[in-house]
Amino acid sequence: MGPGIATLPTMRPMRDILEAITSGASGEEIANLPVPESYRAAFVRRDEVGMFEGLEAEDKDPRKSLHVEDVPTPELAPDEVYVAVMASAVNFNTVWTSIFEPLPTFGFLDRLGKESVWGARHALDHHIVGSDGCGVIVRTGSAVRNWKPGDRVNIHCNYVDDQDPAAHDDAMLASNQRIWGFETNFGGLADLCVVKANQLMPKATHLTWEESACNALTNSTSYRMLVSKNATAMKQGDVVLIWGASGGLGGYAVQYVLNGGGTPVGVVSSPNKVELLKDLGCEAVIDRKAAGYKFWSDPHTQDEREWRRLGKDIRALVGRDPDIVFEHPGRQTMGASVFVAARGGKIVTCAATSGYMIEYDNRHLWMKLKDIISSHFANYREAWDANRLICEGKIQPILSDVHPLENVGEATYAVHKNLHEGKIGVLCLAPEEGAGIDDPELRAKVGEDRITLFRRHGA
Repeated sequence: MGPGIATLPTMRPMRDILEAITSGASGEEIANLPVPESYRAAFVRRDEVGMFEGLEAEDKDPRKSLHVEDVPTPELAPDEVYVAVMASAVNFNTVWTSIFEPLPTFGFLDRLGKESVWGARHALDHHIVGSDGCGVIVRTGSAVRNWKPGDRVNIHCNYVDDQDPAAHDDAMLASNQRIWGFETNFGGLADLCVVKANQLMPKATHLTWEESACNALTNSTSYRMLVSKNATAMKQGDVVLIWGASGGLGGYAVQYVLNGGGTPVGVVSSPNKVELLKDLGCEAVIDRKAAGYKFWSDPHTQDEREWRRLGKDIRALVGRDPDIVFEHPGRQTMGASVFVAARGGKIVTCAATSGYMIEYDNRHLWMKLKDIISSHFANYREAWDANRLICEGKIQPILSDVHPLENVGEATYAVHKNLHEGKIGVLCLAPEEGAGIDDPELRAKVGEDRITLFRRHGA
């Protein structure tokens, strides 16, 4: 056991909370239940940050670094709530934390710990991970106004201090903006979590716990990148090239382009993923492995002939160059993305899963008046609006697989190795899949086949 980790098994209060939720107890009844002194959570240890020293990132194994044990319950700040987490999901930031790349996240926790008395709670020798979560509020701080015990909620991961003036234009520009469960402690891959009230959104009533839990981070990110005025503000008729179009970001991006009257061009890596995109409604699909693109002729040199071949393939599918390139792989694809974007087009980037030291030919950017736009998660309004589209059944969850919390290492390994499609969910308090549906009529109206498309393809 590491320093500060509880040695007791999960306490009875956590089981009482689960029984109250599953039996339909009132919010008042839930509020009267004791909060446990400890709870089960997935975390990494400060004293193990050197365990993968000397290994390449692809050889680092999250199954060795992620632990699932009981941890002490932190005190609740006035603007926070405890949420009993029924389900969560794995994101790529969980991979980064688990392999201590590009640097250990304990540095983030230590910086937060220096900001305030409440921030000091986060600077621990264990880091509870997870930036998605869906569950039920069990207790609210004294300053929480709009939420109460018993509310079924989805959690978005934008963690901001509303006393920072910079947070009141676009919260993503706040000087101390953080991602919950990555740059903060007490994340969602646990039976209980601690979140600020301004991270809460309503749970979709027609979805299960695990279907709802998989959405907030990547759905909100894709919404900001494509729909929001803070990024590309996609319009009807736009052609959008989407890298990783069956993945955790791309699966939502395809839906936003289709809903917004655009034409998605999806890039995937297998015939099965081509079939999935076709079922999703994306008619123009490129299997990059079948095409055999080699954008880098060696580790230091990109091949413009391959960029031109990609551009030719896109035009063969849709007749013109893409107005927007939805970019997140980073080093492997950025040169091609800048090249293939239309004159005056936009390349919007939110990540760099293949490497963050990117290279592109700047002549193709400045001489053709293209824009590279940075984007990072979403502010509360953008996350709320993206969540509302989930709640209305206009955007579908992209859940492809589900693991129990004790197998979170395996789930994270699958994301690390790109062995999945869409998102991988994690059952936390929920004992089995399929629970949490409060509006079966809306579910029937939206359509079971649409809701479970990624799951059926992932089976």
